[in-house]
Amino acid sequence: MTMIMAIESSCDETACAIVKDGSEILSNIVSSQINVHTQFGGVVPEVASRIHVENISTVITEALHQAHMTMDDIDAIAFTQGPGLIGSLHVGVQAAKTLAWQFHKPLVPVNHMTGHIYANRFALDHDLKFPLLALVISGGHTQLVWMENEWDFKVIGTTQDDAIGEAYDKVSRVLGTGYPGGPIMDKMAKEGKPHYTLPTPKVHGKYDYSFSGLKTAVLQLIQREEKKGEPIIKEDVAYAFQETALNLMVSKTLQAVEDLHPAMVVTAGGVAANSRLRVLLDEGMKKYPDIELSQPPIRYCTDNASMIGASGYVAYKNGVRCGFDVSADPGLLMPGEV
Repeated sequence: MTMIMAIESSCDETACAIVKDGSEILSNIVSSQINVHTQFGGVVPEVASRIHVENISTVITEALHQAHMTMDDIDAIAFTQGPGLIGSLHVGVQAAKTLAWQFHKPLVPVNHMTGHIYANRFALDHDLKFPLLALVISGGHTQLVWMENEWDFKVIGTTQDDAIGEAYDKVSRVLGTGYPGGPIMDKMAKEGKPHYTLPTPKVHGKYDYSFSGLKTAVLQLIQREEKKGEPIIKEDVAYAFQETALNLMVSKTLQAVEDLHPAMVVTAGGVAANSRLRVLLDEGMKKYPDIELSQPPIRYCTDNASMIGASGYVAYKNGVRCGFDVSADPGLLMPGEV
């Protein structure tokens, strides 16, 4: 039995969790800053790090309290080393190092994106199956990751410009519909109709993505309509953008499934909460009934510390440790990624 305390502070959530054996959540405390950053139309790094400083001690104390534990019960401290906002990451790293020094616990650095992949463990009644294909999609990342085993990560596809979550935010800003763009656009698209047409982005890599041009195409569409004196139907624009972007992602994912024949496909990251994406993947994977598809509940898609505990447990088992000279790495690559 292994108890992992996990700390997550890569962006605008201050979080701490206690996870048993990488699969059982004993506590999972998240302090969100979304109401603050919504006022600015996006995350303000300096504000985020300041609020992390204010909240970090409270979430750690509450996580221990909720799990009915003390630091004596903890076997290791896992923390998000990166990727993320440097100031935000620094707060979590310093908190983890302080606890490890004071209570003589090993430190386990975790890549935030591996945490999103391992969040699927909480949605299943069995272990992940390998080889595994993960579609990792968030505000900062859009990646297809191939895993031969539990601690082998090979990025086989990535975005050549904007991440999908970033593209959602930018299009929502162009439409004047607010932040965060993902859930807003998803909701609007449900009310939209196939009125407008947008070009499918062209990319060279077989499993790669591109969304910057799609954002520009939305801007040009709006400008054309305004020039003609036509009112912009925002729901229809959202529909056109979402269908084009998600169909690109799903088609690339299904191509990788066809080529590589994984035992399992999982979605991971904040954009994995998108309702239309879930439908498209479910429909696409019906062609492969022997391959299990895991799309975790929304509470496991957004940033939290339990996912860092799940990935941290696997890292701990695989001998991953670091010293007190460890520092935050905002551009941290996945283990084995070059």
